[in-house]
Amino acid sequence: MNNFFLVVLDGVGIGELPDAADYNDAGSNTICNIARVINGLNLPNLQSLGLGNITKIEGISDVGSPIASFGKMTEISKGKDSTTGHWELGGIFVNTDFSYFPEGFPDSLIKKFIKKTGCENILGNKPASGTEIIKELGQQHIQTGYPIVYTSADSVFQIAAHEKVIPLERLYKICSITRNEVLTEPLKVGRVIARPFIGEPGNFIRTTSRKDFSLDPPQPTILDILSENNIETVAIGKVNDLFNYRGISVKEITKTNDEGCLKLLHYAMGEGGVFVFANLVDFDVNYGHRNDPEGFAIKLKEFDNFLPEFLNCFDDSDRLIITADHGNDPTTPSTDHSREYVPLLFYGKDRKGKNLGTRKTFSDAAKTAAEFFNIENNLKGISFLDE
Repeated sequence: MNNFFLVVLDGVGIGELPDAADYNDAGSNTICNIARVINGLNLPNLQSLGLGNITKIEGISDVGSPIASFGKMTEISKGKDSTTGHWELGGIFVNTDFSYFPEGFPDSLIKKFIKKTGCENILGNKPASGTEIIKELGQQHIQTGYPIVYTSADSVFQIAAHEKVIPLERLYKICSITRNEVLTEPLKVGRVIARPFIGEPGNFIRTTSRKDFSLDPPQPTILDILSENNIETVAIGKVNDLFNYRGISVKEITKTNDEGCLKLLHYAMGEGGVFVFANLVDFDVNYGHRNDPEGFAIKLKEFDNFLPEFLNCFDDSDRLIITADHGNDPTTPSTDHSREYVPLLFYGKDRKGKNLGTRKTFSDAAKTAAEFFNIENNLKGISFLDE
């Protein structure tokens, strides 16, 4: 009873934003392009919620009486990173851009990294796909013991290491030092990411022991405001890392969509009065970044299959937002995130679905959650709770 769920389908964008060309993302449309490439999506439960009412998606019809309200949301913060997307969903604008390194990190920063972490040297130091760079440098990493350092179009400092060469705890320690002692002001790097992998040359596999080391949000978010007002806040998946564990009462560390969905069921069947902020990461990390539209579609179908059991746990007082944090179109040449609108589905068992239109900011999600719990706040956005 009286639970509010904010579920982020990581990377599931729904069409390029007006400024997409500024990010080299013209033509990106994650959901629609996947549907086109595979000759139609089959997502009957998301269809009944109103996904096909947001825009034309091959295989997903618009319905006359969707059971959820529907629309899409505009990102007004700079960038197309998970951090900015989640922070804006959490009720704040990111007005200053993060630091980016399109040609790799400067020598001075690498020297500082080596000195502070005690690493003898590094490999890489360039923008790269995570799966490709371990193919390229994994064997040399095993031979030398040097960590693989790379970045992407996002504001990230990524460190890849074979678990038998640099054990997890050591890798996490290196990342923590990088976060707190290397990437100091005036740099504003969104995340340091530990990227462990296993296997042999020719068959390296990234593990689910990834860990993100984020900056603190610059202002209070919905998590801070609710926790300060004695509302239990539950973070599932990488939401914990992206908010640097701030304002979170219960930290549910999950590595896959399946684990995240099990946690969602647990809280849907719980005592109530809880705000649950969940990220389901598989879409983005396993399929968007690897340009695999078929695999992406399979994961969307698995989430669709999960929905009936989840929604059957709801009573009339519960609410659910299904959305995303950015796009990650697997049909384009890029393996990076894409600057897109995100879908908005807002479900209440006792409510009729309405057209919520195009929202001016992701922060409308947080504003709606705050109004649901009747908490005064200075979050950005406009609530759609009773629209």
